[in-house]
Amino acid sequence: MKKTFFALCLATALLLNVIDSFAQKGKSLYTFPIGVQAYTYRNSFPKDVATTLDTIKALGITEMEAGVPKGMAPEEFKKMCDARGIKIPSTGGGYEQMAKDPTDVIKNAKALGASYVMISWIPHQKGNFTLENAKQAVADFNKIGKVLKENGLTFCYHNHGYEFQPYENGTLFDYIVKNTDPANVSFEMDILWAQHGGADPVALLKKYGSRFKLMHLKDLKKGIKGDLTGGTPPENDVVLGDGQVNIPEILRLAKKAGVKHYFIEDESNKEYEQMPKSIAYLKSLKE
Repeated sequence: MKKTFFALCLATALLLNVIDSFAQKGKSLYTFPIGVQAYTYRNSFPKDVATTLDTIKALGITEMEAGVPKGMAPEEFKKMCDARGIKIPSTGGGYEQMAKDPTDVIKNAKALGASYVMISWIPHQKGNFTLENAKQAVADFNKIGKVLKENGLTFCYHNHGYEFQPYENGTLFDYIVKNTDPANVSFEMDILWAQHGGADPVALLKKYGSRFKLMHLKDLKKGIKGDLTGGTPPENDVVLGDGQVNIPEILRLAKKAGVKHYFIEDESNKEYEQMPKSIAYLKSLKE
């Protein structure tokens, strides 16, 4: 783990020269704090929380969407993140738990200093997300969102691709957006899963811009044809800018829409190799 960390530091230092050279030419499109979804380091956190956080800090990351590592109190984890200049603006909760009683999730979110709580999966039969599933989600999301708002938090649903099942003149994702209360329910766009589910992230931002408060930045390997399962092998998750997602236009529209936080999420098994390259790519983008 520590060897990996030192290798990462060296790679990061080399990339800084590239990043700085880009920064000197033109106005950067990448003006938001660097954020990461903790799932990126799912294989490292269970082994060594402190060293994993050092790795994240070494990349210049200052925001993280994260839950509490197993066996650790939220206050302890927040203290470790604070010591490294890493804020946790967003955390997650399980659908069933939050639909039943979101009290513990609310407590953890506040202990972490989070302002947003997201759900990333609606229970359903794989490959068969139905109108009934969407209707149940709408009812639960409106209820959960109201309770979270009363506790000073914003609820977001994170798309996973299967919601783009055709329905009437649009999709079941359209149904969910249109039937949830904008005052209580917002969304986190995962741009890879939108693309993989057959949607166009650019079109979604144009259509529902202000409903999106958070964003997962990730890229889908070129040539991969998506589906409605909400799943794809980890090797299809590539360095930002190397895949088929139109990241520059997405960032332009997301900024205009008022997206608040952006988290790079690398679901590959090459996160130590790919994360520095993804950050360098974002730094290279110009308006």
